[in-house]
Amino acid sequence: MIDVHQFPCLNDNYGFLVHDRESGETAAIDTPDGDKYLQEAERLGWTITAIWNTHWHPDHAGGNLKIKEATGCRIYGPTGEAGKIPGIDAPLGGGDAIKLGDWSVKVMDVPGHTLGHIAYHIPEAKMAFVGDALFALGCGRVFEGDAKMMWTSLSRLKALPAETVIYCAHEYTAANAKFALSVDPENPALRAYAEEVTVKRQRGDWTVPTTIARELDANPFLRADDSAMQAAMGHPGDPVATFAEIRSRKDNF
Repeated sequence: MIDVHQFPCLNDNYGFLVHDRESGETAAIDTPDGDKYLQEAERLGWTITAIWNTHWHPDHAGGNLKIKEATGCRIYGPTGEAGKIPGIDAPLGGGDAIKLGDWSVKVMDVPGHTLGHIAYHIPEAKMAFVGDALFALGCGRVFEGDAKMMWTSLSRLKALPAETVIYCAHEYTAANAKFALSVDPENPALRAYAEEVTVKRQRGDWTVPTTIARELDANPFLRADDSAMQAAMGHPGDPVATFAEIRSRKDNF
């Protein structure tokens, strides 16, 4: 069995420790704050044996060396960003697979936010760790890629089984919901989701993780191939242009 321990880091990041009970192996998903990860692992009685970096940004790889020095763990990260990933041991790209105990972990290329961004999918556990590629009701800013690249990446994530639990790296959902309602105000699934987010955040509860099924219904960035969304954005039949318009509006919201 896999246990996922989630905890807040820095300003709005989430940290994740993924623990296989049988082998005792524990993977740190990104490393926003090395000290916090080590403290949480010690509190749980887990030893970090691996780091799975999704991309090079410092709030995702900044704690690598501290954790590696303390634990001797093996660091995995994107091949395309290997030169920017501190302490990397094993560069990975789409189609590669690694192990957590006996669990097979599939690597997905999801560039756009950065050019080498990857995600880690554990099919048998029905979970995926997606970094900044996909958020609850949102997606990452397109810093290094372009709209076509990002839409292709999101399309790969869209194709995961609907029940897949998505662990994204930031608590952005309240702001994402406000924007989503501005471009898709009559979507009943989105309206219900946004109301739930408001209640959760008022209580101080987290809105992460989410699921592919939920995001397919309500996340405007995943609906750029929907004819109604395309019409609303002024780009009938063109999912890439529709995505680009949604992303542009979000960047200026």
